[in-house]
Amino acid sequence: MDRLAGRIAVVTGGGSGIGLASARRFIEEGATVYLFGRRQDALDAAVASLGDRARAVQGSVTDQADLDRLFATVKDEAGHLDILFANAGGGSFAPLGRITREQYDATFDVNVKGLIFTVQGGLPLMRAGGSIILTGSTTGEMGTPQFSIYSATKGAVRNLARSWAQDLRGTGIRVNVLSPGPTRTDLALEVVGEAEFEALGATTPLGRLGEPSETAGAAAFLASDDSSYMTGSEIFVDGGLAQI
Repeated sequence: MDRLAGRIAVVTGGGSGIGLASARRFIEEGATVYLFGRRQDALDAAVASLGDRARAVQGSVTDQADLDRLFATVKDEAGHLDILFANAGGGSFAPLGRITREQYDATFDVNVKGLIFTVQGGLPLMRAGGSIILTGSTTGEMGTPQFSIYSATKGAVRNLARSWAQDLRGTGIRVNVLSPGPTRTDLALEVVGEAEFEALGATTPLGRLGEPSETAGAAAFLASDDSSYMTGSEIFVDGGLAQI
C-alpha cells in the first residue's frame, strides 16, 4: 500500500512499542518518519530495523530545547510535516492517599504538557491535509484502580482533541485520538507485570492482549486520507475493554 507516499511524519515515543510499530507501518505505506525518544540506543536500533526512510532525533517531550531541535531538523531536511503522532507517555501506580507531587508532576509533564508543546511545535510545519494523532487510553474512559493520575492525563488528552479540532477550523488539519487498550509492549509489561497484564487482556471481549501492530494499523488509517472526514474523534483499539 502507498497511502502515505511522500509524506513526512514525526512519531514521539518512537523507539519502541506502539510508536515503533506505527513508524514501521507508516514507512511501509510510503512515508518518511522522524522518530523522537529519550533513549539513543533504542532509536539507533529502530532506525537500523526500519531502513533509509527512518530518521532519529534524541530528546524528551518535557524539554522545550529538545522539541525545538526536533522540529528544526524536520524543517531543515524535509521542509514541512504531514503527520504528527504525539505518542510519548507513561505513568505509574499509586492509590488515593499515596499519590505524591513528584508522581503527579512527572506524569502530567509528559502526557499533557509534553503533548501540548509537541503539537504546538510541529503545527507551523503542517499544511492542509495534515493529521495530528494523540495517544489516549481506555483509562481516559473508565476508572482504573491505583492509576488515577495517568487516567486523568488521558482524559485531558481527549478534551484537547475536541478543543483543538475547533481551533484548527479552516486549516485543513485534522486532530484525532487513538486509544489503545492493554497492548503487549515492554513498557506496559514492566509497569504492570507480565502475569497481571495477561490477566487484564483475558478480561477483554477478545480475550487477549493487543499487539502494537494492531494499534499501528489504526494509526495509519488516521494518518491517511481514508480518515479525511474525521476530526475531534477517538478510535479505540482495545479488544472491546472500554466498550462494554
